[in-house]
Amino acid sequence: MNYQLDFTPVIDGFPDLLWGCLGTLGLALGGMVIAIIIGIGGVILRDSPIKPIRWLVMAFVELIRNTPFLVQIYFIFFALPLAGIFINPTVTAIIALGINGGAYAIEIIRGGVQSIHKGQIEAGKALGLHKGDIFRLIVLKPALRAIYPSLTSQFILLTLTTSIASAVSAYELTSVAQRIESDSFRSFEVYGTVTVLYFLMAWIMMQVFNLISNRYFSYPVK
Repeated sequence: MNYQLDFTPVIDGFPDLLWGCLGTLGLALGGMVIAIIIGIGGVILRDSPIKPIRWLVMAFVELIRNTPFLVQIYFIFFALPLAGIFINPTVTAIIALGINGGAYAIEIIRGGVQSIHKGQIEAGKALGLHKGDIFRLIVLKPALRAIYPSLTSQFILLTLTTSIASAVSAYELTSVAQRIESDSFRSFEVYGTVTVLYFLMAWIMMQVFNLISNRYFSYPVK
């Protein structure tokens, strides 16, 4: 085999790859925001006294968690126009990512809320704390501390999942890489570089999440 490495197309297209990274982070951020909204709303509805609502939430979680993301994004991409809703592929990808991440966020957030013992809430009431203070100090912060590692890991996974959005021509790193590869036929060089870029994005996100954890969710040092 006399394959000769040639990174010239990668070097020439590197500015486009960096813009693709920004597109990937934009998709991920938009998806995260929608996922959190769905997660919080889903937790509230999951504990609704109305059984059909609880069943709908549980069915949504099971459906999303047990079907491939590629199928989900294709379904949304082709279903919305049938309903008379026409949006660009990037917005479609953000919606699909948000729905996918939201299904996982529901279970993660619900687990954190359930980890708070009812006795702690009763103790807060006995101390005369306001309901807002009880929620903020006794429920919210400990729950966030409990779910933070799982939630941030899910968000990093969601960032990597954005690569599938190239299937509907959403603008992100993989779609840029596909264009450069189709023009140059340097598959190894292009996707080797893309692998490093995805790793760097995930690593940087992990460091940022760790800084936030150390700043807001770490236990006091005695």
